[in-house]
Amino acid sequence: MSAQDQSDQQSVKHRHRAEGPSKHVVVFIFSIILTLIAFAAAAAGGVNTTFTIIIMVVMAILQVFVQLGYWMHLKDKGHLMPILFMAFGFFVAFTCIIMALFWVWW
Repeated sequence: MSAQDQSDQQSVKHRHRAEGPSKHVVVFIFSIILTLIAFAAAAAGGVNTTFTIIIMVVMAILQVFVQLGYWMHLKDKGHLMPILFMAFGFFVAFTCIIMALFWVWW
């Protein structure tokens, strides 16, 4: 085997595999299903309000993870810093909301 063949094999091994549109279609359909479940929970008239709110919040949280993971590519390698900055931003926002609630209550 020549040196050129070996370098070709090594370059093929380390090549980044691009995501195809099929994965994006599956994630898009999953996002639509989550939205339809939340809409159905809100549109159902005879369902307990607390149960409806819980279903909608769970669907919203799942939507956030799907959007961040696939559409913003945070599932890929090399995205640790954006994930850390967003986690810190969520922490600051959550802290501000809790402090505002305590400030209003007392």
